Amino acid sequence: MATKTSLATGIGRVLIAVYGILALAATGRSVVQIAEKFSFAPFAYTLSAIAAVVYIVAMIALIVPGRFWYRVACVTIVFEMTGVLVIGTLSLFDRQLFPDDTIWSYYGLGYAFAPLVLPIAGLWWLRKHHRTAGRPVAEPVVTAGE
Repeated sequence: MATKTSLATGIGRVLIAVYGILALAATGRSVVQIAEKFSFAPFAYTLSAIAAVVYIVAMIALIVPGRFWYRVACVTIVFEMTGVLVIGTLSLFDRQLFPDDTIWSYYGLGYAFAPLVLPIAGLWWLRKHHRTAGRPVAEPVVTAGE
């Protein structure tokens, strides 16, 4: 009988944990920002909410085995990396667009640059494990006489 593989071993577990922490942080930040002062910086606060969803989906995609979820993880993490680079750059040059910070502002400066480093680590991890993602691993077969 075949079983599904999971990326949730070793460094994969650390990635999942960090994605979980950032998911909680981004979700909490966006809920407070939107509830208390949405009219002050609606674009920035909406981006905080989008980042929260991205971190949640990436975390789930790294946990759930299978080719579909591997692809979801790849797409989500590439989107995350693009967001960090674009929002990080825009936040440096257009302060009016970002009167308040998001998790991706200044490349994640408020989070010790974890939002910048995490997608790099995530993409490296996914690339390293691309051959086994979604493929069943055969259990050892014991035959009579061995």
